[in-house]
Amino acid sequence: MENSKKKEIAVLGGGCFWCTEAVFRMLRGVSSVEPGYSGGTKDTPTYEDVCTGETKHVEVVRVEYDPSLISYRELLAIFFGSHDPTLMNRQGNDVGEQYRSVIFVTSDDQRREAEAFIEELNASSEFGERIVTVVEPLRNYYPAEEYNKDYYARNPYQPYCEIVINPKLEKVKQRFATLLIESSDQKK
Repeated sequence: MENSKKKEIAVLGGGCFWCTEAVFRMLRGVSSVEPGYSGGTKDTPTYEDVCTGETKHVEVVRVEYDPSLISYRELLAIFFGSHDPTLMNRQGNDVGEQYRSVIFVTSDDQRREAEAFIEELNASSEFGERIVTVVEPLRNYYPAEEYNKDYYARNPYQPYCEIVINPKLEKVKQRFATLLIESSDQKK
């Protein structure tokens, strides 16, 4: 990407950050995806700290993207389409406040857009139950340890990746094919 293009940041928590990172790495217009922790009380938390559930941090991804290639609304659609936003503090077998569904916003525009998107989903009854995803201002963000970065790419045959992440990726590929890197590359 050209350096002259404006980059924006989205910080999203939708369960295990290994899953969320793998999903957002597939998208055109996304220049980086970094797993990390946000929303908690401890400075410089570790994975082990966050897994206790005592720090109040959430496993998140920090997505840097070019809004001329993918919109914040499209990122939200993929976020909601790749996890169950009706479950409180859990995604599948991952249970605890660190897996809660949350959007950490960096601006009033992001807050308005995220809240409006949630209202639309609730009005549509697409999920059959009310959305429990919360919208909070981004107050802190801590990058995850190196061993948590690019986890899926480095461990595709690990059982968690095969059983949990692969089905999520397939779902995203089917629902959002036009937003994938491969789709935009094929058009060139």
